[in-house]
Amino acid sequence: MKRPVLAVLACAGLLTAAACSAPGSDSSSSPGPSGSAAALTTSCGTGPVTLEGYFETGFPLPKQLADEFTKQFPNVKWDIREDQFAVITQNAPRVLADDPPDLMRLPQVSELVKDGLLKSMDGYAQAYGWDKWPASQLEQMRVGSNGQRGDGPLYAQGLNFSMTGVFYNKKLAAQIGMTEPPATLAELDTVLQKAKAAGLVPINQFNGGATGGLAFPLQNLMAAYGEPGPINDWIYQKSGATIDTPSNLQATQHLERWIKAGYFASDINSQDYATMMSRFIGGKALFMFDGDWESGNLDKQMAGNAGFFLMPPLNAGGKRAAMSAPLTYGISAKAAHADCAAFFLNWVATNQQARDIAVKVGGSHPMGPSDAYMPPVQEGTVTAATLTAGATIAQDNGAMDFIANATGAIYAKSWTPQLQKLAAGQQTPDALLKSVQKDYESQVKD
Repeated sequence: MKRPVLAVLACAGLLTAAACSAPGSDSSSSPGPSGSAAALTTSCGTGPVTLEGYFETGFPLPKQLADEFTKQFPNVKWDIREDQFAVITQNAPRVLADDPPDLMRLPQVSELVKDGLLKSMDGYAQAYGWDKWPASQLEQMRVGSNGQRGDGPLYAQGLNFSMTGVFYNKKLAAQIGMTEPPATLAELDTVLQKAKAAGLVPINQFNGGATGGLAFPLQNLMAAYGEPGPINDWIYQKSGATIDTPSNLQATQHLERWIKAGYFASDINSQDYATMMSRFIGGKALFMFDGDWESGNLDKQMAGNAGFFLMPPLNAGGKRAAMSAPLTYGISAKAAHADCAAFFLNWVATNQQARDIAVKVGGSHPMGPSDAYMPPVQEGTVTAATLTAGATIAQDNGAMDFIANATGAIYAKSWTPQLQKLAAGQQTPDALLKSVQKDYESQVKD
């Protein structure tokens, strides 16, 4: 199928040809239609455009944003393919190389950058003013020449800024006398024991398939026992960083105690994400470790009966930390409509209707300037709780990237099988961390 050509806007004013190079491109190697330097394109033009998208199934936010975008820009249509995140994680390099979409949900980005599969967004950042946003919003999507994340050129954007914590069923909590979220890890342990004694499933967590969910409570426990900085250093592949630390061993041992105490559903290793969500919404578990991308869904499905809190610290009054990262999307290096895809990403962060959707459907804080429009949120909702928690994480400087993002293969090939073995009683905490670290060093070296 022949792809339509984007309309190109000429630069305004007295800008030089070099300054008018297409965002994300090098003017010396990106000739325009007549052989001159390509003009800056900051729209999707007026002619027909079909954006090819490769999105994660089971999450309504990207599709609703795409529908609203087409409503505002009728010349832009979408051809969207969806897969589970586990499939995207495994197939990303091949898809970006052989069948490149314009916009794609991304797993860990450093290997994709190393292989030249993603388009640099530095030009777009300058054109749209993304470089004036809070730096923490974009640092996880920057990759330096040494392959380390955290600084260097920008290779992705976010549809929102997500965060994880603990969702709970308010009616079940009331049954065991939990009137407010636990303030310390010891209090959380007490609540889990009360739930077990009352015949409830304390925690329902997915851990089946190629991307297991026990990594969620494990990283929350790591944040309770240690500081987020060393964890981020490991995820960003800083020299000498290791996941095999005394505090992380304590966290993994604590997770093992939860497993041995029967705090997780007995079929945890055969549960997928959809099953976890169905059971929690159906009132079959007290707690679920998950992200604020489900806030809007839970406000709809469990109106007034779902709550959220951040993982409590070891000691009362301690700082809070949480996995907090953009819902990452990138543009293929071979994208046919890269400029239009970048325009969409900027629209997501700056358009009022788009930001409404990001909060009400995605349940998360939108990307964008610190003073950008925020839609009103009803008090007492899950969305209100997750947005408040996000402000706490920002105040405590407690944002961590996801331990699954340290390398492209670490989630599916190391964390998940090792945590499945831990859940089955076939692995020890110490050996688990040593095995993951060995896999990590091998993957970083490669």
